[in-house]
Amino acid sequence: MGALDGRKIGFIGLGLMGRPMARNLHKAGATMMITSRSPGPAEELASEGMTALATPREVTDACDITILMVTDTSAVDKVLHGPDGVIAGLSPGKYVIDMSTTKVRETRAWAEEVKATGAHYIDAPVSGGTPGAEAGNLTILIGADEASLPGAMPVFDVLGENITHIGDIGAGQVTKTANQAIVGMTLAAVAEGLTLAARAGVDPGKVRTALLGGFAESRVLDLHGGRMVDRAFEPGGRASVHHKDILQALELAEQVDLDLVSTKTNLKLWQKMLDRGWQDLDQAGIIRAVEED
Repeated sequence: MGALDGRKIGFIGLGLMGRPMARNLHKAGATMMITSRSPGPAEELASEGMTALATPREVTDACDITILMVTDTSAVDKVLHGPDGVIAGLSPGKYVIDMSTTKVRETRAWAEEVKATGAHYIDAPVSGGTPGAEAGNLTILIGADEASLPGAMPVFDVLGENITHIGDIGAGQVTKTANQAIVGMTLAAVAEGLTLAARAGVDPGKVRTALLGGFAESRVLDLHGGRMVDRAFEPGGRASVHHKDILQALELAEQVDLDLVSTKTNLKLWQKMLDRGWQDLDQAGIIRAVEED
């Protein structure tokens, strides 16, 4: 018996993280209804036993829970609205769970629209990248009212390990925004440290290994630092996405009247990656922007 036997779950957005997340839900016994902007990923998962549908509304019509895992705020807005959108297919008791990384103000507005139909809205962005999505051990950051949690927790238990209800709607996205600011600056710090070592004539691989035993130790140094040393920039998380996330952090900071000086500086490196055409490199590719300086 699977943990999700008998549950009908929709999944919209089948990119680097969406595909393995949908697979884990399917393996747990859920009947999966899927759709994607490009047909290839949906056809791939349909061959594994999931049902590919043409529109988000069809997915919502067919499912009790619809999960969104798309690129950005604009993409979520498009998926939700219009005659073929998610909201058009909602009815009382259904769930919309946005696991994308989206803007806080917009998230709270969408939640009001969904609640007006009698359905539940949860923002639950994730951290852990493609490896975490594949392993089913994502960190899940939840913004929701207490009454919405019981129906969604079995899904979260399949997808993640570190699962935290932060607060009301929007709290998950606030937490993810803070996460992305911290990770973005840590990526830059690791890239600068390893580049400094290399320019000073010391093996950056050995420097990384040594630092993993001290106060500089972090998951970023371990995982992304290893990619920097190996020059392995096949995307697990694209630089363009992190650029978007840093912009969102600065927008939120402006809304709450806070000047994030270090985050503004960090944005320059992500912008350089886009300017150089490196937007589809892994986040670890930020070392190329540092080296060029």
